[in-house]
Amino acid sequence: MPRVLFFPPLILPRFCISSRPIVRMSAIESKTLSISVESMAIKPPSHPTYDLNGVIKLALAEDAGDRGDVTCLATIPFDMEVEAHFLVKEDGIVAGIALAEMVFHEVDPSLKVEWSQKDGDYVRKGLQFGKVYGRAHSIVVAERVVLNFMQRMSGIATLTKAMADAARPAYILETRKTAPGLRLVDKWAVLIGGGRNHRMGLFDMVMIKDNHISAAGGIKNAIRSVDEFLEKRNLQMEVEVETRTFEEVKEVLHYASETKTSLTRIMLDNMVVPLPNGDVDVSMLKEAVELINGRFETEASGNVTIETVHKIGQTGVTYISSGALTHSVKALDISLKIDTELALQVGRRTKRA
Repeated sequence: MPRVLFFPPLILPRFCISSRPIVRMSAIESKTLSISVESMAIKPPSHPTYDLNGVIKLALAEDAGDRGDVTCLATIPFDMEVEAHFLVKEDGIVAGIALAEMVFHEVDPSLKVEWSQKDGDYVRKGLQFGKVYGRAHSIVVAERVVLNFMQRMSGIATLTKAMADAARPAYILETRKTAPGLRLVDKWAVLIGGGRNHRMGLFDMVMIKDNHISAAGGIKNAIRSVDEFLEKRNLQMEVEVETRTFEEVKEVLHYASETKTSLTRIMLDNMVVPLPNGDVDVSMLKEAVELINGRFETEASGNVTIETVHKIGQTGVTYISSGALTHSVKALDISLKIDTELALQVGRRTKRA
């Protein structure tokens, strides 16, 4: 006999007919969910092959396994309808609202959602900023996947906002140090937090790093090879080269002064030097920026933290990139509760509301 896979809520009704009484809690007035890229407060970055809906389906299938939510099946009448509220338990930037709507829609298109905030808004601890109404089964099945996305995205957006504000007039960028499979989601959160996106992947920008330079036999050889490659294939895209010393910066500038090049940006890597007192010395970075003198965009990388980013941003560098925005994210504490009053009571007891 073949194994039956349970993917609630569309298949569950066939297996969960209950004779228990239907309990209906307070309804909310809201339009039936309809989410489109055009309606999003901040649109996700583009990617030629990334399937965001596929990522959502994978996350739900990972949770449901081959039986679905056995606790829901055992405890909640299938036709019960409830209203659940989003509650934020710490200050920060909320992100993932548009993605949450996509998850709810995937689980059950009849669910209705309503928000008092939008992606990118600052929220304070204890705020109820959204609600969802409909079949309790569907809400509880979607809950953890929705929160996993929202908490991670909000954590990234919160740190990005703080870094972006401190970095001005430089722009803050993330890197490719994202969670595997969640790159577009992570980079979307950076945009929501007020940062800018670095390259999406290996395909949309030439980035000549130390290993490319070593393999090519030097920094000039590497840039020359890129120029020839792009010309031969009639490709136009941004080109960045990583430099680690003044000598490499001078070599790049000398090459560019003698040869037509596709180079657009110079990365100044680890030119921010940590000091024993916890401060940083940015004199090397500042000198390199002055040496380049606006001929190319510049990007500072290495030793970038919330404590150091302001000082780095004052050197005249165009961009500051930080892998910590996505590889060391601290999730923002958000919950989804049917009994909001009890959740707030517990939250006040634990200083989380």
